[in-house]
Amino acid sequence: MTGERAGSFWIVIILMLVNWGIEARKWQLLMRVLELITFWRSFKAILSGVALAMNTPNRIGEYGGRILYVSEGKRISAVSLTIAGSFSQLIVTLVAGNAGLFFLSDEIIRFYETESLTIWMKLLWGVMGAITSLCILIYFRMSWLIQGIEKLPGLSRFRRYIAVIKEMNVTILLRVLSLSIVRFMVFVIQYRLLLHVMHVEVGWWQGFWAISVLFLLLAVWPTIALLELGLRWEYSLILFKLFSQNTVGIYAAATGIWLINLVIPAIAGSLFLLGIRIFKEKLKQQ
Repeated sequence: MTGERAGSFWIVIILMLVNWGIEARKWQLLMRVLELITFWRSFKAILSGVALAMNTPNRIGEYGGRILYVSEGKRISAVSLTIAGSFSQLIVTLVAGNAGLFFLSDEIIRFYETESLTIWMKLLWGVMGAITSLCILIYFRMSWLIQGIEKLPGLSRFRRYIAVIKEMNVTILLRVLSLSIVRFMVFVIQYRLLLHVMHVEVGWWQGFWAISVLFLLLAVWPTIALLELGLRWEYSLILFKLFSQNTVGIYAAATGIWLINLVIPAIAGSLFLLGIRIFKEKLKQQ
């Protein structure tokens, strides 16, 4: 790998740092309503969350990794803020993925030539559109949702932990959502560049929508990050073979993104977690 493709590969690596840096900034911004944390502390928390998320369904362990960097007594509240941040990223994925389904529907129907596919595509687009609209409404009206939860019997004891969400005004929500949009664009550029590196020639416009649909499928299908690679292969092949017959390249790009964006950060996060453990053991010895 030399020349232009080598340069594209290194840009993908650099964008991995940008990707998680944006997520760290997003979490730092959300945490302001609870406590002030530095960007570096937020960055370590994010990568530690990635490390713990690798073995859990839909990366739920991510919350456990992040709250290790939050002060005692505020950790459960921090989980609520983390969920809000993840929700903003989900909204961007839903919007872009739905648009991708709309713009690629003709290509998909023409390629697979299945009579019932037209009906299923329209049904899927309608259902996902309704879900997306509901998620946007919930995101900007979280205070209403919290008020409803507080009234439910048996949940009053959690009131003080989730009440922190009410402190997030529209300005904060819009800033978090904006960061989520930028982060999504980083995802797309990374994937598009890696496809180029692997000689999978897809137009930027077509590639953008195919990648958007891919991330939508990965977001709505529960899985464990360590086992996610198989799904990435399957979905990538379904979408990118609309434009390229380079099956090996499609598999290689999917594997590369998985390694660069998840496995390498998880290894770094594991080192941070090890540092926390060593620090706590030293405190006990004292």
